[in-house]
Amino acid sequence: MRIIGIDPGFAITGYGIIDYKGNRFSVVEVGVISTEADQELSERLLKLSQGLDFLLNKYKPDAMAIEELFFNTNVKTAIKVGHGRGVAMLSAAKAGIKVTEYTPLQVKQAVVGYGRAKKEQVQQMVKVLLNLDRIPKPDDAADALAVAICHAHSCGIKF
Repeated sequence: MRIIGIDPGFAITGYGIIDYKGNRFSVVEVGVISTEADQELSERLLKLSQGLDFLLNKYKPDAMAIEELFFNTNVKTAIKVGHGRGVAMLSAAKAGIKVTEYTPLQVKQAVVGYGRAKKEQVQQMVKVLLNLDRIPKPDDAADALAVAICHAHSCGIKF
């Protein structure tokens, strides 16, 4: 099963594409789609859409796992991040890819075994589970891989 994990945003959207077969992981691609702060929001969302459309077309994942919005005190930022989530989900729908949403607590539980794990613990487990030499940077990329791992552990499908 090929899974794309998404850590949504509008300035930086992390993505991690993994293959999961027989309880084994392999990393296909990991990175971020970044937009410039001086661009209009609509242009930033267009760039995000184009980047995601490219990735979905090139790697043809079977599923998309996306982190649910963690509400913080800055409502304006939360709304913009919500726009980014919407773009990612729309890109998946256009490509015929099923989207599953996970809370940060669910991601931490699936990757570390503890829902209140610290970010550093999650990133270290991503490195270990995916047999990587180092933790992917920036954090958004590592977080996206964690979401993909969460889906692999949660979907109950064995290939």
